[in-house]
Amino acid sequence: MSVTGIEKLEFGVEDLALSAKFMHDFGLRDDGSHRRFSTLSGAQVELYPAHAPQLPAAFEQGSTLRRMTWAVADAAALAALAPALATQPGFCEVDGALECRDPNGMTLRVAVSRQREVTLDVPAINQWGDHRRVDTPSPVYTRAEPVNIGHVVFFVDDLAATERFYRDVLGFRVSDRYINRAVFLRTQARGGHHNLFLLQLPHRGRGLNHVAFTVRDIHEVIGGGIAMNKERWSTFIGPGRHPVSSAYFWYVNSPTGGAFEYYTNDDYLTENWQPRELEHSLASFTEWAVEGGIDHDTRRQQTKAEAI
Repeated sequence: MSVTGIEKLEFGVEDLALSAKFMHDFGLRDDGSHRRFSTLSGAQVELYPAHAPQLPAAFEQGSTLRRMTWAVADAAALAALAPALATQPGFCEVDGALECRDPNGMTLRVAVSRQREVTLDVPAINQWGDHRRVDTPSPVYTRAEPVNIGHVVFFVDDLAATERFYRDVLGFRVSDRYINRAVFLRTQARGGHHNLFLLQLPHRGRGLNHVAFTVRDIHEVIGGGIAMNKERWSTFIGPGRHPVSSAYFWYVNSPTGGAFEYYTNDDYLTENWQPRELEHSLASFTEWAVEGGIDHDTRRQQTKAEAI
């Protein structure tokens, strides 16, 4: 498969200054424009005014994701995708990338990646009978520095058609499925549990649910979430753990629409993995979670009344 991951997210927002502050506080790197931000790997987030003419039409009202770019490794991989993409609505070639719309109304591009390899010192976690961290304490993070954009989650109107597009046109693989409700997809046979999650709810039309950023470890998930609380950004839910992917998470409500997530420890799958057919339930999606987040000042769980 040629798509390797997420390269860029472009948002149309109603409050540009507030959205830029959120990106800075979330730990993304600003190139000095207060509009273009990046992860440690070079994956990008770009902000535009909601009515900017260079943005495609929105697939929902308000601030939201307007275009996302998927990465391929080289020009040959990009050229290999061109025939299938050329049959899709809105197809064009622009700035060395291929662009079209998916069946859910999201405008996407596919481009050769400009990201870089990231090597980080991540202290091990000691477990029973497996002591890899010796004479060294675990780290404490005062803020997060996201490594990469790991996945995006969309509400969809037509789950079957949207899944079919990403499987047949872009070559994604199914990791797991909630029966008649949702599908987890990954770009490569070998990789993290999912890069895309499509969710169809009976009383929710298409739109953005959240975007998720990988961080080093569970300690950075906690440190990042507490730091966002300190800056008065509200927690959607977290910290917590997803049993379906094993990932630890913390979601923060974003002025760009939906939520932004810190996560780590998701399952690494290979071509030997057999997708599971699961019933969608609270227990299958969230093993445990803190509601309202953890208050920076008290270091305790916030109650609903105290939540920002």
